[in-house]
Amino acid sequence: VDRDRCQRLDLSGNTKNWFLTGNPDSHGNFIGKGLRCLLNVPNTEVYRNARHSLGRFCFQSFQPLEEKIPSLQISSGGQLPRHFSAWNVQIIRSFHTSPSLQAAPVPLFWIIVKPAQKLFAIILGRSIRNWWKALPPNKRELFKESARRNKWKILLGVSSLGVVFVMFYFTHLEETPITGRARLLVFGKEHFRELSQMEYDMWMEEYKSQMLPETDARYQVVERVVGHLSESNKDIPQVSAVKWVIHVVDEPGVNAFVLPNGQVFVFTGLLDAVSDIHQLSFILGHEIAHAVLEHAAEKASLVHFLDFLSLIFLAMIWAICPRDSLAVVGQWIQSKLQEFMFDRPYSRTLEAEADKVGLQFAAKACVDVRASSVFWQQMELAETIQGQPKLPEWLSTHPSHENRAEHLDRLIPQALKIRESCNCPSLSGPDPRLIFRLNMQHLLESSKGRETPNSTKQDVSKPKLDFPHT
Repeated sequence: VDRDRCQRLDLSGNTKNWFLTGNPDSHGNFIGKGLRCLLNVPNTEVYRNARHSLGRFCFQSFQPLEEKIPSLQISSGGQLPRHFSAWNVQIIRSFHTSPSLQAAPVPLFWIIVKPAQKLFAIILGRSIRNWWKALPPNKRELFKESARRNKWKILLGVSSLGVVFVMFYFTHLEETPITGRARLLVFGKEHFRELSQMEYDMWMEEYKSQMLPETDARYQVVERVVGHLSESNKDIPQVSAVKWVIHVVDEPGVNAFVLPNGQVFVFTGLLDAVSDIHQLSFILGHEIAHAVLEHAAEKASLVHFLDFLSLIFLAMIWAICPRDSLAVVGQWIQSKLQEFMFDRPYSRTLEAEADKVGLQFAAKACVDVRASSVFWQQMELAETIQGQPKLPEWLSTHPSHENRAEHLDRLIPQALKIRESCNCPSLSGPDPRLIFRLNMQHLLESSKGRETPNSTKQDVSKPKLDFPHT
């Protein structure tokens, strides 16, 4: 294998980005512990004969991944059973890839000033409306006539204000690390150090009694996965410059997130939800990608820019609407339009980008990247079993499980090339995506075989699926 291929791989984002345009909220989806029987792929020896390269871009550790990281089947007592009773499917809490504070943190000053800005715009617009109502009819006509005479001056003033916003936008564009995407960045990473520390203190205070010790086997699994990912991607300055600190929370929620300052939080519910070490590696690679790509600063910059721009429309709404009740409705419509036309689509774009970069991180760590899409198929299956309604994608800040799996399937061929160019051992055994489809087919056939004659009267929108014993 030509080691120089690592240098020629298009890691700058010049390849086509398969960004998604919508999804139902991923925070409303569930995963059952019994789902791990759907992907009961035996542990292979694919890493045993690994040839590890110290090429320019591919940094591999001197131990195979599966030798460094013990089996993921861990319980609170130290060892998880390798198989669960397939009849005891426990649906646990929803999966979050980013907590709300991390999704759009802003500098503390703007957190305080933001409500005051909106209040000022409302007072200004309402004052203009009351002033106009108090004018005598003859003065109103004089004012309208003056506005008609000076319409070009007014248009020039409005255009100048628009030019200022456009210039501000283009003068604050920066290039995203790794992908090279142009993005607005008003707040730099340094602005988030204090806020990240405050958020870290908040999480540590909330879960101080649930933190696993470093001697716990589950903590060691996460520590080794993160260490392997960071070591394999240390050629990237944004990865090597951060000290990644691990925190494992004994909490059933399927949750994982990384703060901008490198604090990694993983809930034990996630360790129960993933089927193997490859799925866990991809998920943590996705979360690390959020921090490396500075998505928190980017999202805060966009929110700040849009909020400042919306103050003009907010003042206009309160000035034009004849009554306060109509102005309140207009303000609500304006905020929802901003949310669903800009905020949520942009969040989905960032999630898709983190999936792409996280998959590259996992590929360079010699992870079986094919398992990434299987995880989201399992999440989709859990949602179906739970009977959760599927919301339109445009209502969510995250891509849907189904579209996320399809997006990853399109990226997997490129990730496999990255993996191959980094002198990773060849993948042996069946494709986990094929195993999942075959088990799903067997599951559906078994479910149909157990249907009673009266089963046609059941609600087909909530299928009752029984898992065969593993």
